Amino acid sequence: MDTPAPTLDELRHRLDAIDDRIHDSIMERASVVDSIAALKRSSGQPSFRPGRVAEILRRLMARHHGPFPRQSMLRIWCEMLGGGVSMQGPFSVAVAAPDTRPGLWDIARDYFGSYVPMSVLRSGLEVVSAVSDSRATVGVVPMPFDKEDAPWWPALAGTRGQGPRVIARLPFADFSNGRNARDVALVIAAGPADATTADRLVLVIETRRETSRARLIAALEEIGTPFTYVAAHQMAPPECWHLIEIDGPFSPQDARLALALRPFGEPLPTAWLLGSYARPLPLNAK
Repeated sequence: MDTPAPTLDELRHRLDAIDDRIHDSIMERASVVDSIAALKRSSGQPSFRPGRVAEILRRLMARHHGPFPRQSMLRIWCEMLGGGVSMQGPFSVAVAAPDTRPGLWDIARDYFGSYVPMSVLRSGLEVVSAVSDSRATVGVVPMPFDKEDAPWWPALAGTRGQGPRVIARLPFADFSNGRNARDVALVIAAGPADATTADRLVLVIETRRETSRARLIAALEEIGTPFTYVAAHQMAPPECWHLIEIDGPFSPQDARLALALRPFGEPLPTAWLLGSYARPLPLNAK
C-alpha cells in the first residue's frame, strides 16, 4: 500500500520544527561567541578576524550541497558573522563610496552584514585617515588602478608597515550583489592580517632609478610565483613605488625576490608588505 504524500500543512509543520532548531542553534552560537569575546578582551585580540571568516566560509561552501543557492548561504553566514563581531565590542566600517562608486557600499554591506555601523566617505584617502585616527575600526577602499589621480595606497605605503594594513578583499566570493558587478575593494585596518591557507600578499617595491614597468614585470616573472602588477606611483623623480599582488606564502625578504631584482644594480629596489588577504572563493568551489 502506497504511503500518502504529506499534506501542505504537514510540510509546513516540518518547516516550523526545522526553523526552531535553526533558531536554537543560532542562539547557542551567540552564547559561544559571547564567551570568545570575553577571552579576546582579556588578551587584547581584535574582534574582527578576516582570516577566520575566510576559513569558515571556505569550509561551509566545501560541504554545501543540494538546491539551496550558494549565494544565499554566503549571505546568511556573512550576516551571522557580522552580528557576532558586533557582539564583541565597538566596531564600525568607513566606506569610500562616492556617487561614482555606489557599488562599494553594496559589497561592504554584503560582507559585514546589515547590523554593523557603516559610514560613507568621499575618497579612499579619507578612509585611510579615518582608520589611522581610530574614527573607524576598518575601512573599505577601492582596488587601486594605474594612473589614478589621487590614489589612496601611497598614504598607506608611506608608513612602511607601521600604520593600517590591507587585511581582506571584497567580494570574498566570485559573485557580487553590488550595482556594478566589476567593483572590487580592499579592507584596511590597524594590525596584521590573519594568515589563511590561501593568501595573496600586497607588496610595494620601491625603485630609485629609471626603471621601466616591463623590465620590473619581467624580473618578477623569474620568481615563478603568480603575481599581478597593480599600479605605480611616481614619488620624487626618479623614485617610483610599484604596487604588486603576489600569491603566498611569500615575504619581501624572500631570496628569490632579491635575486630577481639584482640586475637593477645599486641602489637595489626595496620591498615591504602593505598587507595580505584571503584569496577569493570561487562560487562553485568544492
